[in-house]
Amino acid sequence: MNTIINTAKFKADEKLEKFIHDKVAKLDRMIDNATKCEVFLKIDKPESDNNKIAEIQLALPGQTLFNSKQANTFEEAVSDCVDAMKVQIEKYKNA
Repeated sequence: MNTIINTAKFKADEKLEKFIHDKVAKLDRMIDNATKCEVFLKIDKPESDNNKIAEIQLALPGQTLFNSKQANTFEEAVSDCVDAMKVQIEKYKNA
Protein backbone atom coordinates (compact mmCIF):
# COMPACT_ATOMS: atom_id res chain seq x y z
CA MET A 1 0.00 0.00 0.00
CA ASN A 2 1.26 3.44 -0.91
CA THR A 3 1.29 5.86 2.05
CA ILE A 4 1.35 9.62 1.42
CA ILE A 5 1.85 12.16 4.21
CA ASN A 6 0.55 15.68 3.59
CA THR A 7 1.18 18.58 5.94
CA ALA A 8 -0.35 22.04 6.00
CA LYS A 9 2.05 24.96 6.50
CA PHE A 10 4.82 22.94 8.19
CA LYS A 11 7.28 20.14 7.46
CA ALA A 12 6.96 16.88 9.39
CA ASP A 13 10.25 15.66 10.81
CA GLU A 14 11.68 12.22 10.04
CA LYS A 15 10.72 10.81 13.44
CA LEU A 16 7.05 11.76 12.95
CA GLU A 17 7.01 10.35 9.41
CA LYS A 18 8.48 7.05 10.61
CA PHE A 19 5.91 6.91 13.42
CA ILE A 20 3.09 7.43 10.90
CA HIS A 21 4.42 4.80 8.49
CA ASP A 22 4.74 2.28 11.36
CA LYS A 23 1.17 2.94 12.54
CA VAL A 24 -0.33 2.83 9.05
CA ALA A 25 1.49 -0.45 8.35
CA LYS A 26 -0.78 -2.04 10.97
CA LEU A 27 -3.78 -1.12 8.81
CA ASP A 28 -2.13 -2.67 5.76
CA ARG A 29 -1.78 -5.97 7.63
CA MET A 30 -5.51 -5.91 8.46
CA ILE A 31 -6.70 -5.57 4.88
CA ASP A 32 -4.82 -6.66 1.79
CA ASN A 33 -6.70 -4.82 -0.95
CA ALA A 34 -6.01 -1.23 0.19
CA THR A 35 -4.39 0.71 -2.63
CA LYS A 36 -3.49 4.03 -1.02
CA CYS A 37 -3.42 5.67 2.37
CA GLU A 38 -3.23 9.44 2.69
CA VAL A 39 -2.44 11.06 6.03
CA PHE A 40 -3.17 14.76 6.45
CA LEU A 41 -1.63 16.71 9.34
CA LYS A 42 -2.59 20.24 10.28
CA ILE A 43 -2.52 22.61 13.22
CA ASP A 44 -5.88 24.14 14.15
CA LYS A 45 -5.11 27.17 16.32
CA PRO A 46 -1.41 27.30 17.24
CA GLU A 47 -2.01 29.19 20.49
CA SER A 48 -4.51 26.66 21.92
CA ASP A 49 -4.26 23.19 23.44
CA ASN A 50 -5.52 20.08 21.68
CA ASN A 51 -4.78 21.69 18.32
CA LYS A 52 -3.10 18.92 16.27
CA ILE A 53 -5.38 17.32 13.68
CA ALA A 54 -4.68 14.05 11.87
CA GLU A 55 -6.87 12.70 9.09
CA ILE A 56 -6.50 9.32 7.42
CA GLN A 57 -8.07 8.45 4.10
CA LEU A 58 -7.81 4.79 3.06
CA ALA A 59 -8.62 3.87 -0.54
CA LEU A 60 -10.23 0.46 -1.02
CA PRO A 61 -11.82 -1.01 -4.15
CA GLY A 62 -15.15 0.74 -4.53
CA GLN A 63 -14.94 2.64 -1.25
CA THR A 64 -12.86 5.15 0.68
CA LEU A 65 -12.65 5.09 4.47
CA PHE A 66 -11.98 8.38 6.26
CA ASN A 67 -11.28 9.35 9.84
CA SER A 68 -10.22 12.55 11.59
CA LYS A 69 -9.00 13.03 15.16
CA GLN A 70 -7.73 15.99 17.17
CA ALA A 71 -5.27 15.79 20.09
CA ASN A 72 -2.38 17.54 21.87
CA THR A 73 0.26 15.83 19.71
CA PHE A 74 0.33 14.49 16.17
CA GLU A 75 1.39 11.09 17.49
CA GLU A 76 -1.67 10.90 19.72
CA ALA A 77 -3.98 12.08 16.93
CA VAL A 78 -2.53 9.56 14.46
CA SER A 79 -2.83 6.73 17.01
CA ASP A 80 -6.47 7.64 17.67
CA CYS A 81 -7.15 7.77 13.92
CA VAL A 82 -5.55 4.37 13.35
CA ASP A 83 -7.59 2.84 16.19
CA ALA A 84 -10.81 4.25 14.74
CA MET A 85 -9.80 3.11 11.25
CA LYS A 86 -9.34 -0.45 12.54
CA VAL A 87 -13.00 -0.44 13.60
CA GLN A 88 -14.05 0.86 10.16
CA ILE A 89 -11.97 -1.83 8.43
CA GLU A 90 -13.63 -4.57 10.51
CA LYS A 91 -17.06 -3.20 9.53
CA TYR A 92 -15.97 -3.07 5.87
CA LYS A 93 -14.72 -6.67 5.96
CA ASN A 94 -17.91 -7.93 7.62
CA ALA A 95 -20.29 -6.08 5.30
